[in-house]
Amino acid sequence: MLTFIRMERLPVQILIAVIGFLFIVATDAHAQLPFYTDDTDTTPKGKFHLEVYNEHDLLQSSAYPAKRQNTLVFTLDYGITNKLEFGINFPYLTFNNSRIVKRRNPSGVGDTQFGLKYNFYAEHEGSRLPAMAVVFYFEAPTGNAKEQFGSGLNDYWLYGILQKSFTKKTKGRLNGGILFSGNDSTGLIGIESTRGQIYTGNGSLVHEFSGKLQLGAELFGAVTGNFKLQRGQLTTQIGGDYLLTKKLTLSFALLGGRFTASPRLGAHLGFAYDF
Repeated sequence: MLTFIRMERLPVQILIAVIGFLFIVATDAHAQLPFYTDDTDTTPKGKFHLEVYNEHDLLQSSAYPAKRQNTLVFTLDYGITNKLEFGINFPYLTFNNSRIVKRRNPSGVGDTQFGLKYNFYAEHEGSRLPAMAVVFYFEAPTGNAKEQFGSGLNDYWLYGILQKSFTKKTKGRLNGGILFSGNDSTGLIGIESTRGQIYTGNGSLVHEFSGKLQLGAELFGAVTGNFKLQRGQLTTQIGGDYLLTKKLTLSFALLGGRFTASPRLGAHLGFAYDF
């Protein structure tokens, strides 16, 4: 689901090291970054796919004394088969707080997520049916809940993916799912402290403008089981990706949202690499 405006020293060093490694070790990148909307593609059997992105967000006034959140995310996917993918990701979080707080810029590792994606139907030319996949995620509470880096809960999330090519260069994607237990927060962003179900839905439309550049837009939403919108999340994002090499892709985006669980404004910068 989401930069470079202002990052603390440690996240910058990590990001630079990873980027440098990717250029040194320089399968085409197929990531859906920068969008939260997942695609039906899976990593080929026996291959690895790495994504690293940083998102910097201005928080809603309800998050005060926290004012901004920086989220550096590492994701590694492995193709178990050509249709089944295993993934693991974790964020490194930094909060920028008001001067009234003793710890102005606390940092730490967030909750770790493990997932399986199964692509059970591929899109066929001439068919009206879209490509289809299903994803199950388990999130372990590895982040410090007292510092708000983690939720302190085990999260279980199941969602489906539809992907349709409207033209050879334009694709639409829809995701819909249920978080059965836990919450969908990453640090101070997302629906927090709920033990009921959370319903998520998002969609993106992406157009390929050249062999290297894709641009698109996305709408992402989440709401609790009692459908109280003020506790919900609604975020829109505009961005794209640029193919730097056959293996390395740059992603970028601007985003904004409303309601308590969404950032007010944010920016994204990321990279995806296929081994």
